[in-house]
Amino acid sequence: MTPLSIILPVLNEAEGIVPLLEALLPLRRLGCEVLVADGGSEDGTAERALPLADRVIAAPRGRARQMNAGAALAIGEVLWFLHADSRVPPGAGAALLSALRESGRGWGRFDVALSGRHPLLRLVERMMNLRSRLTGIATGDQGIFVTRRLFERVGGFPDIPLMEDIALSKRLLAHGRPVCLDTCLTTSSRHWETRGMGRTILLMWRLRLAYWLGADPATLARRYYPAQRHED
Repeated sequence: MTPLSIILPVLNEAEGIVPLLEALLPLRRLGCEVLVADGGSEDGTAERALPLADRVIAAPRGRARQMNAGAALAIGEVLWFLHADSRVPPGAGAALLSALRESGRGWGRFDVALSGRHPLLRLVERMMNLRSRLTGIATGDQGIFVTRRLFERVGGFPDIPLMEDIALSKRLLAHGRPVCLDTCLTTSSRHWETRGMGRTILLMWRLRLAYWLGADPATLARRYYPAQRHED
């Protein structure tokens, strides 16, 4: 049986999809599966991904929907959800499988490092990793991985347009805390840098607080992606 299925939700990621998939080729050679769930890209993302993935599927737009669509077709015993702007270090796949096996837990995540050089980014990434260790809540940038059995038991990602990673973490926490690997996935800092460091930090704090207080994720998504149209 395939030990690991790697699921990548993508939307107009033609610029970065090839380096990520090339980094995953060693895992494919070891029998792991790579699925790309495309939400309707218009920049050739799917075409670029096709030679480097086991499957490229057309999925309903929305990160949660795309990841659930990929999971439904995956054949691995463990599901690993990666963002398209992530960079994966060598040995990450083996590390997560070993951590699950040795800990006896059903899910986990990696530490995250942000790609930019701004000094505030170092503080942001340290706070993200520390907060996750304290709360047991993981973000999508941290590469959530989970056994298929547990993922199906909790019903997968909630069908919401934002905070789907937080919502899944809350479901998984009911069945145990995550394995927190100190191996770092590097994720793009473009959102932080283009929107402004201080502004983005404050925005994320406000959105997370609003979510914990019961705000509608669709409303929060419109605040986070003001230029995009969101479908329920």
